[in-house]
This record gives sequence, structure tokens and C-alpha cells, in this order.
Amino acid sequence: MDFSFTAEQLLFKEQVLKFARKEIVPRCREHDLKGEFDYASFRKLGEFGILGLHFPEEFGGSGADVVTSVLAAEALGEAGVDGGLTLSYGAHTYLCADTIFRHGTAAQRKKYVPRLAAGDWIGCMGLTEPGAGSDVSALATRAVKEGDGYILNGSKMFITNGPIADVAVVYARTSSAGERHEGLSAFIVEKGTPGFSAGNKLNKMGVRSSYTSALFFEDCAVPAENLLGQEGLGFLMAMETVEWDRSTLMAPFIGAMHFILEKSCRYARERVQFGRPIAEFQAVKHKLADIRIFLEAVRPLIYRIAWCKDQGRPLNHLEAAVAKLFVGDWSLVPTNNAVLIHGGYGYCHEYDVERIFRDSRLAPIGGGTSEVQKMIISRLM
Repeated sequence: MDFSFTAEQLLFKEQVLKFARKEIVPRCREHDLKGEFDYASFRKLGEFGILGLHFPEEFGGSGADVVTSVLAAEALGEAGVDGGLTLSYGAHTYLCADTIFRHGTAAQRKKYVPRLAAGDWIGCMGLTEPGAGSDVSALATRAVKEGDGYILNGSKMFITNGPIADVAVVYARTSSAGERHEGLSAFIVEKGTPGFSAGNKLNKMGVRSSYTSALFFEDCAVPAENLLGQEGLGFLMAMETVEWDRSTLMAPFIGAMHFILEKSCRYARERVQFGRPIAEFQAVKHKLADIRIFLEAVRPLIYRIAWCKDQGRPLNHLEAAVAKLFVGDWSLVPTNNAVLIHGGYGYCHEYDVERIFRDSRLAPIGGGTSEVQKMIISRLM
């Protein structure tokens, strides 16, 4: 398994770093503190080509492979882009647009994917519910066939981009027959559809510039042509997003570790206590070493998933769960170390390590909790 990158891939990563540092990072702190979505930066991601990077050119993309997509996501975190914007980008591109691209009809792909890839429309995925988080099989939103369409009733919770989405990929139960995970289907629901509404944005600890809300469906009529893929295969479609969730959506967290390591090293060299830089104290050296150890350990886990996806290999769910668990749980250690190295300053908004510490707390929760990953790992063993 070759994890080396081509010269073109490394050059592209540098381009993403320069673009992000110049065009996006200067506004990150302001939007995080205000808890506001940065529409301008999101559109810039579309203009630069990141939102549609892996889609074919005919759909507004560049046809990039998965490893390149992960590199781009890692570069955003490494540049210092806030976790809110990278989360919104990930949910938009990989949980919404990619699902439509992979399972949509020719008409659906033509209608939605180019607009999503350009950033003209914002997408979201409606899967999690108030009573169905890690347990997707407990999903209760229903879609009943009626005439030439479906009637959706139910609600979703913790939906990234929910309040601002123009397009939602929504999972609902179309049949109660068989196992609990069977009988789920996916639908494309557009903003403005009667019976479809979003709740108020939630005020979160971290990733604050990413809007999150509930979605509500009250006798929401969806035409039959908005059924995504085949009826009853929604669970398998949702599980396919795990490939992205365990690689590209985790990559910004890894990039952020690069960012805080650079910030912490610089601060430790410049901060003088007891007559010498704190970088000379063993306790500080060990904290810096722990951040670097995390980086060296986690990058192969993420890029192995991306590499296997590029090779067309089926996802190894055990390896994916290990990667998600490791990034989720252990990213809290280096971010905590970065705050401690900065001392009282690390507790202040003016220092970016404070924001990244808050953002990283989502890693062991979103996309499948660490407890669920341990269940998957033990079962597959």
C-alpha cells in the first residue's frame, strides 16, 4: 500500500494552503465568535473548486481522486480554517452532493450536482433524529406512497447546514417489513417544499460558524422523481457515507493538529519564564512531542481508507471504525496540550488554540460516537 503523494498532489495542497490563508482564515475568528455562517467563504470554496473537487468535469468538478480530496480537506485545517466551515463543506459535498451523484438519475445529477459543486446551492443530509442517532435502524420518519409521490412525516435533529440548505437528502421509512434497518429510502427535498421546514440554529460549544438545526416534515409532499436510488436501499446508501466520514470529513481535524503544533512550537520558543524559553522545559517538550506523535499515528489511518477507496476496494469497516475512534478520542489530547502550553492565553478567544480545542470536542461525537466505534470493532473481531 503506497501512501506517497505525487508532485501534483503536493503542489495542489500548497495551492489550497495559500488560498485558504489569504481568502478565508482572516474572517474565521469573527464568524466563530459571532456564531455566523460565512457565506462569502463558502462561495470561495466553490469558486476554487473544492466543493466539487472529486466530481467529473461535466458536473463542475475536477475529477480528483479521493486521496487528493483528503489532502485538500487536511490543508484547510492546516491553514487554520475553522472547524465550522470545514464541517459545513464536508456535509454539503460528501453527505449530500456525493449521494445524489452516486445514486441519482441522470436528470437528478444534472439538476443538483453542478449547483452544489459551484456553491450556488447549499446541501445537507437528514438522517439523525431525536430518537435515532447512532442507532440508524430506529429511524421513525415515514414516507407513504400516495398518488404520484410520497408524503413525508417526521423530524430530524442535529442537521449540519439544516437552516440554510437549499437541498436535503432525507432518509425515511417506506416499509416496516423485514429487519429494522430495512425499508429505509432516501429522498431529495428542496427548500420551499410545502410541509418542509427547519428549526432555529443551535448555539453550540464549537464549530460555531456551522449552522445546525432540526428539520420538520408535516405532510410534506415529495414527487416520485425525487426518490433517490431504489426504494428500500436507503440504509446501504447512508452507510456508504461512512467512507467519506472516516476519511475526508476527519481530515480537517488532522490538519488542525498541524496548525496547533506550529502555533505551540512558536509560542514555546518565544514565551520566556524563569529566564529561558518554556520550550526548554521537559514538560513542554513532552506536550509538543505528544502532538507530533498523534499526527504520525493518525495520518496513515485516514489515507489508507482514501487509498482503498481509490483502488475500488470495499471499505474495511473495522479499519474505518479504528480510524474514527482514534481521531475522535485522541485529538482531544493534542488540543488540550496546546491550550496548556499557551497557559492563560490559551484560554482566550484571541488565540486560535482555544477555538480548535472547542471544535475538536465534536470529533468523538459526530458521525458515530466512540462508544459505537468500539462496538463495531469488537463485533468485527
